[in-house]
Amino acid sequence: MNTISFVDLKLAPEILKALVESGYTIPTPVQAQAIPLVLEGCDLMAGAQTGTGKTAAFVLPMLQKLLPHASSSASPARHPVRALILVPTRELAIQVEESVKTYAKHCKLRSLVVFGGVDIKTQTPHLKTGVEILVATPGRLLDHIEMKSVQLNQVQILVLDEADRMLDMGFMPDLKRILALLPKQRQNLMFSATFSNEIKKLSAEFLTRPKLIEVARSNATAENVTQKVYLVEQADKHVLLAQLLRGSDASQVLVFTKTKLTAGRLAKQLQKEGVAADAIHGDKTQLERIKALEAFKQGTVTVLIGTDVAARGLDIDQLPMVINYEIPHAPEDYVHRIGRTGRAGASGKAISLVSPEEEKYLKEIEKLIKCEIEKETAIVPRHAVKFERAPRGEHQERSHAPKAGNSPSSRGLEKLTPPRGEHAERSHDPRPAAPKKSSHDPWFDKPYEPSSGATPDKQPEQPAGKPKKEVAAIFVRRPS
Repeated sequence: MNTISFVDLKLAPEILKALVESGYTIPTPVQAQAIPLVLEGCDLMAGAQTGTGKTAAFVLPMLQKLLPHASSSASPARHPVRALILVPTRELAIQVEESVKTYAKHCKLRSLVVFGGVDIKTQTPHLKTGVEILVATPGRLLDHIEMKSVQLNQVQILVLDEADRMLDMGFMPDLKRILALLPKQRQNLMFSATFSNEIKKLSAEFLTRPKLIEVARSNATAENVTQKVYLVEQADKHVLLAQLLRGSDASQVLVFTKTKLTAGRLAKQLQKEGVAADAIHGDKTQLERIKALEAFKQGTVTVLIGTDVAARGLDIDQLPMVINYEIPHAPEDYVHRIGRTGRAGASGKAISLVSPEEEKYLKEIEKLIKCEIEKETAIVPRHAVKFERAPRGEHQERSHAPKAGNSPSSRGLEKLTPPRGEHAERSHDPRPAAPKKSSHDPWFDKPYEPSSGATPDKQPEQPAGKPKKEVAAIFVRRPS
């Protein structure tokens, strides 16, 4: 079968010109399948591995369908919202809207992105001038709806991007409120990297006789990404990470942690050791996160450490390596994390540092992706172990530190055996931990709050090195 081009998809000259200027000539498989179906007006449920070009698969036909409404008029009435793209995270919202602007540069169609974490007053004037394409996070969109700064009664196309993440982050109530405000006669497109039973139920609620396309096995990882696991004690992870970052193939690395506290502390440790590292997490402002991402893209920061918020929406050309400093509890998040490398056909490497306590999560990941990941037992030198201590105040990491006489070096880490003692038995308890902690940064795993709302909750920190004082209690016997 001959390879098709974007010209064969019968896209408008204005769109083709923008594609040529961007260096795109041949559509990816998901684009080749999705674009004709969207142009036909079908509802669509599309699944593809992250990095396969899902954004262009819905943006290009969307622009084509909206071209008849393009106008150079300054009147806001000539620029109502005709296409609504809902995404789960701010970073993904920014990326999608950048793609819209790139492909629509020769079209007289306006676009805008709105998300939480910034002053809503800066977004309102742009909305009131009128935009045909609106990219939004659900919470901030509802803020604008309540302020009556946006009308959705002329929306013709609705897109849910990263729909599985929407459900994971608890956006279902917000989605239902938004859907109730849209015209019933509209085209609906749902794109997701993974398909679950919950996603299929969601599609049944708002899609009408959808066409289903899936260019890769559900929950599959890209074949061009080399995956490897290092079995290592939790307390030795920093030493091993520092060794990996000194490798010749670690020119640009994205490191994932489970909590923003670990991300921030790890970044500071690496900075002290001379590594150009930075972190993105909930304690930083939106401007600081954008600045860190830009520095990482430009290469002034070579190691970016973040939570799962970076797993969606972070698009770095030819990112060579992803390291899971801590593997996620939800196996689907592993797919999204390592999907940041090996994009657009490039090769990539995904390394996971797995402690004995995390082996149960590794098994769930291998079950999901239906393949066994290559494993190697990491042996950290005895002299290196003593420099690695769990940060004070972080009970989770401190509880995994090896006891005296039972260090990783003394055991050699040659076998996949749990550490001796009662702590090991608890860590390998086959029963699920209770309560089960979320694998995401909690600050990002909730709908965005209004700009006037409370700031994100911070994790309480214990005072370093100060044990609680014992207070004497005096009991006085009262006369009977």
